[in-house]
Amino acid sequence: MEDDIQLQFQNLEKSATLAINEQSSALEQDGQDIIKFGFGQSPFPVPETVVDTLKVYAHRKEYISVEGLPELRSTIAGTYSKELGTECDGSQVFIGPGTKELMFLLQMIHDGETIISTPSWVSYSPQASMLKRKVSYIHTSSDSDWLLSASQLDDELKKFSSVPKLLILNYPGNPSGTSYKEKDLIALAETARKHKILILSDEIYGRLNHEGNHRSIAEFYPEGTIISSGLSKWCGAGGWRLGHFLFPKKMKQLMQSMAAAASETFSCVSAPIQFAAVRAYQADDSIKNYQFHTRRVLKLIGQYSTKKLNEGGIKTVAPTGGFYLFPDFSDIKDSFSTRGISDSPTLCKKLLEDTGVALLPGSAFFRNRLELTARLAYVTFDGAKALQKSAKQPSDGFSFDHLNPTCNRVVEGIDRIIDWIHQ
Repeated sequence: MEDDIQLQFQNLEKSATLAINEQSSALEQDGQDIIKFGFGQSPFPVPETVVDTLKVYAHRKEYISVEGLPELRSTIAGTYSKELGTECDGSQVFIGPGTKELMFLLQMIHDGETIISTPSWVSYSPQASMLKRKVSYIHTSSDSDWLLSASQLDDELKKFSSVPKLLILNYPGNPSGTSYKEKDLIALAETARKHKILILSDEIYGRLNHEGNHRSIAEFYPEGTIISSGLSKWCGAGGWRLGHFLFPKKMKQLMQSMAAAASETFSCVSAPIQFAAVRAYQADDSIKNYQFHTRRVLKLIGQYSTKKLNEGGIKTVAPTGGFYLFPDFSDIKDSFSTRGISDSPTLCKKLLEDTGVALLPGSAFFRNRLELTARLAYVTFDGAKALQKSAKQPSDGFSFDHLNPTCNRVVEGIDRIIDWIHQ
């Protein structure tokens, strides 16, 4: 029977990030000692006040408006009003079951071409491929902190036809952990305005900017930017599956089309989760305190890991947000020749086999497979204990040493990598 079924996506593989998580878990179940640097799940618990709110509303079982709970939409809009310095209202906010589904619907509805800078998160391009959308890649480098420049964007857009274009930006970046400065955002905004393109600004790690000073390109290109974010990263609630889009006020037709498509697919997001999300986005002192300590912990671990890798001969750009590094092993590629390692998939495969350290190859993020890059998610620590340690220290007296032994697995994983390359 299965032989008679025609599969439109038979060559499509499971998302690389989810696949490495499942592979690592399977190896652990077989008794192997695996350090899981491959999957980017927040190590921190969901704030207690948000969990308590979910319990209170667990009995709510009704279908909610496709666009989302009005109270939640208004609360998120109020947050953006403060962050963007311009008045936003709930009618601009669309709630979805994680941002991934919303991104898919947007690419389905936007009848044009998609532009992605690499290294890029693993799902943007496969979504476009499923929808038969043309994808253009702009390749960045470590010299520019893996960030897209306005001149690169301008050069690429000059090659395009008159077909509408969607640029997907992600910062702080997955997999790089780096982010744009204000002058860079202004230059990108000017280029986008010149070419009249639509920007999807994926800011899912924005509230994990290590200094707490994330800026959105929507400040400088409000008429053409959709902001994407959600609870999964900054609130530690990946499995809750709640994301949102903030649309420009003049894109009502696009939002209505999204709502029509959503009504025929996911209908609405779970009611209890939406009520709990209102509490998360109210950002009172307890939430702000939680965010301060998560950012502080991630900054220290990111700085430590970057320093150790660079000292070990692995070129690594320091992160400014999130919990990823994108180390480049190219400077030591000659030492890999006797091991039969010539591309990033083989590099990560051999590293996992020899050391039990799981990384994702740069090729999964649309880099040339011969480029010896990989993504490292430094989340293998007890987030609850790390927050407790941070809370006990004064705001200006906390160091990486204070996190020990909570971060021993991160330290061990970095040491295993460095020892392995110097064998």
